[in-house]
Amino acid sequence: MAHVVRNATERPPIVVVRIFGVSVLVTIGSLIAAFVYDSWQGVALCAILGILEVSLSFDNAVINATVLERMSEFWQKIFLTVGVLIAVFGMRLIFPLVIVWVTAGLNPVRAFDLALNPPANGAERFPDGSRSYETILTDAHPQIAAFGGMFLFMLFLNFILAERDTVWLAWFEKPLARLGKLDQLAVIIAGGSLVLMAEFLAEDKDRSTVLVAGILGLITYIAVDGLGSLFHTEQFEESADGGPSKLVKATGKAAFFLFLYLEVLDASFSFDGVIGAFAITADPIIIALGLGFIGAMFVRSITVYLVRAGTLSEYRYLEHGAHWAIGALAVILFVSVRFHINEVVTGLIGVFFIGAAFLTSVLANKRDDGDSDAATGSRVTQPATAD
Repeated sequence: MAHVVRNATERPPIVVVRIFGVSVLVTIGSLIAAFVYDSWQGVALCAILGILEVSLSFDNAVINATVLERMSEFWQKIFLTVGVLIAVFGMRLIFPLVIVWVTAGLNPVRAFDLALNPPANGAERFPDGSRSYETILTDAHPQIAAFGGMFLFMLFLNFILAERDTVWLAWFEKPLARLGKLDQLAVIIAGGSLVLMAEFLAEDKDRSTVLVAGILGLITYIAVDGLGSLFHTEQFEESADGGPSKLVKATGKAAFFLFLYLEVLDASFSFDGVIGAFAITADPIIIALGLGFIGAMFVRSITVYLVRAGTLSEYRYLEHGAHWAIGALAVILFVSVRFHINEVVTGLIGVFFIGAAFLTSVLANKRDDGDSDAATGSRVTQPATAD
């Protein structure tokens, strides 16, 4: 993304209360529901999960904002309404049940019953030897990590291998952009990484399922990204005041596939949060309230704020930092196929890249302002000389 000259007067005032107000109300309602459901313990668990989701998904909000700003206001509202329902009920409640259904051969009703009635004393199995809901999900983690990691890795590679007017880590990004001229290099790197992951990280019993899940993640990214590119071409129109041309917002089929892309992207980001939540609680109601109603709502509010405030143009390296955080998350998901990675580490890596990108953007803006002032001050009007 090219750096845009900053001018606060070009944008309408940002109503922060309007953007975050609904999320605050939903949070209050969710904490009340958690108290009714499980007293103060439910409130504490719900709050912890909400914070976990926001910390793990801030890079998700930045990436979402880069896509959302290309969509019309109508489709932005769809993302904030229908998209929230998909995020809350689809990913945070139904998705774990579907995993149990598919991997354990249990119907969703039985899976939900397992979730609400775990074995006594935190045991991994019931007295009859059947696995608990949490254990089934944990056993399915290699496939989930392979799918989500491959989708996010492709997103990172396609960004970092493309030539851009603005680069952040020039010493590394410029050579990668030159290599990116090789057709389908991202697919080659991702496919090779999947083979290495299955060979050296996956256990023997998981190797084939990891390969299949990774290939499905790769196919899903190519399909969704391809459909979005098919129906979306960037068009610009001249502004009414004669200023810089403005990007025409996507509508119709183009906006629909961008919306679909956002939802798949959100799903991939949600994998680590959903699985990590089971280190805190296995109760699907508390997980849905904490991750979904609190965490997902705030992530969407942050996304809208970034779009409305023009933050991605104001801080030129923020998008780069978010994509590097995505690359790091993808690698963590690959490694987690074999080794457990603490959720705190995952969250801090994302915060590190976003924070570093923000600080370097601030320094770059100050440097530009200083250069501009110096250039202005050097212009001295020469006095007219008499003939």
